[in-house]
Amino acid sequence: MAEIKIAAETRTEFGKGAARRIRRADKVPAVLYGHGSDPVHVTLPGHQLMLALKNSNALLTIDLGSEKHLAIPKQVQRDPLKGFIEHADLLIVRKGEKVTVDVRINLIGDAISGNLVILENSSISVEAEATHIPESFEISLEGLDAGAQIHASDIELPDGSTLAVDADLLIVNITAAPSEAQLEAELAVAETEAGIEHDATDAEEAAAPAATESDSAE
Repeated sequence: MAEIKIAAETRTEFGKGAARRIRRADKVPAVLYGHGSDPVHVTLPGHQLMLALKNSNALLTIDLGSEKHLAIPKQVQRDPLKGFIEHADLLIVRKGEKVTVDVRINLIGDAISGNLVILENSSISVEAEATHIPESFEISLEGLDAGAQIHASDIELPDGSTLAVDADLLIVNITAAPSEAQLEAELAVAETEAGIEHDATDAEEAAAPAATESDSAE
């Protein structure tokens, strides 16, 4: 993974008011920490940081002029509606150091028609060198049929990376698609449990008086 260089500024103002002023200037308040050093409070260019963090495990070189820090994103806070970055916590790392990160799963290809593909886990945790963090893992579904399963141990890891989860962790499960009758039955059960009642259909209303007359004749 290539290093992304970002010019930063030391931050001396704190609090909600200061954070709002920083964001109005299209910048992001952030904190650098790790290796037992005191936290370093900085501001980062918002647009450049957003582009860099399109990969959640981006390797960043934070340039403070006299100091440079190699870091990876640890926690990123985003506006829940607009999606822009409000704050970032960055973990200082060193070349050759191992870190534990979550790497996303990408599915490619198609399972055999008529089956459901259930992605049980959209990412897995691995331990990797800080400067060689995988961007993603690809899993091929091509030709898989109902009953097929893919576990964490089935994923091919690059050299220097090891699983940080149970090898038996289920990633993908292929099952037969339910029939229309099964779906209707499941919906009926769910509606009953939720207390949902439907108005009688025309056919049901027409049958009701007939049943009453028959009962009277008896």
